[in-house]
Amino acid sequence: MQDVQDSASPQEPTDGAPEGADVAANSTESHTDSLPGLEAQLRQLELQAQEHHDAWLRAKAETENVRRRAAEDVSKAAKFAIEKFAAELLVVKDGLEQTLSVEGATPEALREGVELTLRNLGKAFDKSGLQEVNPQGEKFDPHKHQAISSIPSEQPANTVVQVFQKGYTLEGRVLRPALVAVSNGSAA
Repeated sequence: MQDVQDSASPQEPTDGAPEGADVAANSTESHTDSLPGLEAQLRQLELQAQEHHDAWLRAKAETENVRRRAAEDVSKAAKFAIEKFAAELLVVKDGLEQTLSVEGATPEALREGVELTLRNLGKAFDKSGLQEVNPQGEKFDPHKHQAISSIPSEQPANTVVQVFQKGYTLEGRVLRPALVAVSNGSAA
């Protein structure tokens, strides 16, 4: 029986290495073989990460540049938005100066000069999208008119019967409401 036990028992390595050393050596060899592959993958991934980081930095810088340019454009638009209208007003100023520069002008000549100037001002308003609101006889609209009084009139109630000051809209938006008196619907 002893012979069977001896053949079944594990044999010790002959090179004097402890038991299991072969397994560790094989494992180390396969681990060392896989290290260059892992290190290469790590280097490749680090390069990829650096490329992505660089791309992100460029995109961030470009975004900041776009934001800065947009802010400059808005600033310029605000500063020079009135430029076109101001150029039109120069014609009006010139007309007034010419009218006043005439020595010994008759009242008729002064009136003609003022009427011409008023027409030039109307043209400047039209070119700039500035429209006059004269609501005489219209139904009162609180979005376009400001009632400062209510007076007895034969016209229906809430009808504009007197305009004290014309209103103006700029591209459809109320710039200044018309100051009006409205009918209260009772005849005096």
